[in-house]
Amino acid sequence: MLLNLLLAFILLMGRVTSDPDPLQDYCVSTPHSPHQHIFLHGDLCKDPTKVNVSDFTTSALSKPGNTRANPFMINVTLTTTTNLPGLNTMGLTMGRIDFGASGVVPPHVHPRGSEVTVCLDGVLLVGFVDTSGRVFTQELHPGETFVFPKGLIHFLYNIDTVSSAVAVSGLTSQNPGTQFVSLVSFDSKLPIPQDVLKRLYRINDQEGCC
Repeated sequence: MLLNLLLAFILLMGRVTSDPDPLQDYCVSTPHSPHQHIFLHGDLCKDPTKVNVSDFTTSALSKPGNTRANPFMINVTLTTTTNLPGLNTMGLTMGRIDFGASGVVPPHVHPRGSEVTVCLDGVLLVGFVDTSGRVFTQELHPGETFVFPKGLIHFLYNIDTVSSAVAVSGLTSQNPGTQFVSLVSFDSKLPIPQDVLKRLYRINDQEGCC
């Protein structure tokens, strides 16, 4: 019985992969129809005879984002199949991260992709926590790179209290997903029971919760 379970587990793990390889040279996404009810691993493909070079280029990451629009003083601009249709089924995403002074990307995870980040301007403190609780942190200066393993909690912080910073990240999935630890805990659509949060964060009735 144990051997059968082990073999089943090995077979299951062998099927756990990142985004599947495309079956053609490209699958440029086509604009969504409001009546589209087909869900694919990616978007529907544009007729290959109507594909042109503009489908494979974008200037979306060339413009600074507004870092004053949220309390974290950051702005994340992503390439998507809307601004870069040729990205569809390629299994990757790019993002520009603008940091205001002391801006921070709070602890979060990407459940479907690893991430590699290059600091372009400023000095960033970056890090992640592995499943044994070890914390790996590093200061990144312009031109330096750091990799965040898939599914692990990580953060990015502009340590300069006066100047801004900029980084670019690449992720190994067309849809890596993002979950912010604090927001998932306290601001989920269906709230986590307060008793669970109190035990998890050691909050007593006098301190209040949620």
